[in-house]
Amino acid sequence: MGSTLSKTEQHLQVEPLLLEVADVMATSLDLETTLRRVAEIVRKVIDYEIFAILLLHEKTQELRFRFQIGYPAEFAERARIKVGEGFTGVAAKEGKAVLIGDVTRDPRYIAAVPNVRSELAVPLTTKNRVIGVIDLEARDADYFQEEHKRLLMLIASRIAAGIENAQLYTRSTRQARILLLLNEIARELSSILNLDELLGRIAELLRRLIDYQMFSILLIDSSGEKLEHRFSLRFNENVHVKQEIPLGRGLVGRAAQTRQAILVPDVSKDPRYVAGNAETRSELAVPLIYKDKVVGVLDLEHTRRGFFTDDHRRTMVTLAAQVAIAIENARLYEEIARQERRLERDLSLARELQMRLLPQALPKTKHLELAAKFTPARAIGGDLYDFIPYSLSRLGIVIGDVSGKGAPAAIYAALVSGILRSHAPIEPGPAEMLSAVNLSLAERRIEAQFVSLIYAVWDDEHRALLVANSGLPRPVLVRDGKITVIETTGLPLGLFDSVDYDEFRFDMKPGDIFVFFSDGILDARNRQGELFGRTRVEKIIADCSGRPADCVVDSLFKAVAEHSAGVETFDDQTVVAIKVKDGSAARASKAK
Repeated sequence: MGSTLSKTEQHLQVEPLLLEVADVMATSLDLETTLRRVAEIVRKVIDYEIFAILLLHEKTQELRFRFQIGYPAEFAERARIKVGEGFTGVAAKEGKAVLIGDVTRDPRYIAAVPNVRSELAVPLTTKNRVIGVIDLEARDADYFQEEHKRLLMLIASRIAAGIENAQLYTRSTRQARILLLLNEIARELSSILNLDELLGRIAELLRRLIDYQMFSILLIDSSGEKLEHRFSLRFNENVHVKQEIPLGRGLVGRAAQTRQAILVPDVSKDPRYVAGNAETRSELAVPLIYKDKVVGVLDLEHTRRGFFTDDHRRTMVTLAAQVAIAIENARLYEEIARQERRLERDLSLARELQMRLLPQALPKTKHLELAAKFTPARAIGGDLYDFIPYSLSRLGIVIGDVSGKGAPAAIYAALVSGILRSHAPIEPGPAEMLSAVNLSLAERRIEAQFVSLIYAVWDDEHRALLVANSGLPRPVLVRDGKITVIETTGLPLGLFDSVDYDEFRFDMKPGDIFVFFSDGILDARNRQGELFGRTRVEKIIADCSGRPADCVVDSLFKAVAEHSAGVETFDDQTVVAIKVKDGSAARASKAK
């Protein structure tokens, strides 16, 4: 019988399971080893008898077995499952897990193992693209449960990323063996990323092989219908040629059209020849083909009839493949450089806009002192914080963490900020605000996007704080130097249509400090991979007892920076700290 995990058991298993998955994905680049270890991990949470990992062949859109346990070897070797066929094909097509309690009642089932009754198929998705499916079958009906599906879905994207990395590594290794066979010229060309410099160097290096007199490189224009002279050499002198040649016209046009090298010992006897240089007697035109696409033509000319030979043609054909790669790399590099410059400008503007969405100044209240700081892991990030004025000396306090990083997370954070502000005029309580934001996000759901949010409302007149949490780390209260972790939790917003949230009330005293922070603080790692962790956070907060609120914020960011020095920041980091003023501080604030 299937083993149904209670919610408590499932919760206890998730974190070590994710850590183990991350360890496997980070330590193995061999595809077979990765697949075997994935099977071992899955077995720890689902006691299966029949298991398979099928990977998608993109060209044929077929799923093929790459690892299996319990299937007939002949079936696994020959099976080709079209996307959309069977439960695995449906999972691949829809990008969603498929759980079938009794396959005998479903005509879509593809029989491979005798007496199978239930099946669970979970897509392996990375970068919004399905690369395969994890498939489990059992001989008992209803063997697999919703908890199994959720657990497998939770780790599937991480597993998919690791499998894709292993696939890329396998392909790269194979390509590296081929690259070792390239000659000195090809190796040098591959290191030149400036296109004009590359074309000039090609002309120089080629002369070591063939003593040509005239040389041109023509590249296909953006229309794909004409060749443009990009570099030309005549008797060792650079010349600028503005001539455009339609595909199929002349020897170079014909070489591009037919995708075949053309060797003409005597151009005067070839009707395809179009006179360009009066001195030319023999010509060799070789197409440059990159990924089955003609990108240009190498053209050699000489004043002597019959100068170019079949050996020259074979040499040029061999070299042309490497030249095409080098040219495309240089073109790509130039395009990337242009895009990076544009992206840098866009990111700079986006960062400025994001920072302007954050509070430009901290609100001033009679009894409360505030401090806050946000540092994105990249140029822009998905954390947010805000202070929303209510009437009757009340203040809404927001801190949030959007799933993902970079521009998508920042845009989603801006959406969340707008939704929060749109609901603020009715001055909802924290739990009511979280439910309202969740409903708004559910109405405009974005795949794999959600936000963890704490919303609090401070009543300055009564020194009371109401708090509700939807998935952020548990906040901390400091009173008289003693730390209390507030056990307020909840599901992130944007995942489920209707969720209720708990709301906690705290009657605050002068000197009390309340601290909210995002995952990026806890999850900061040092060079040894050690997390900064909650223990350090709580100690730093306790050390700031009796000091201003900005002591907490500044001390936390300083300690995190020292802990993770030399390690790239993995996640956005945000801290909001509030402190109830004592009587003297409140009077001083009022006097100002």
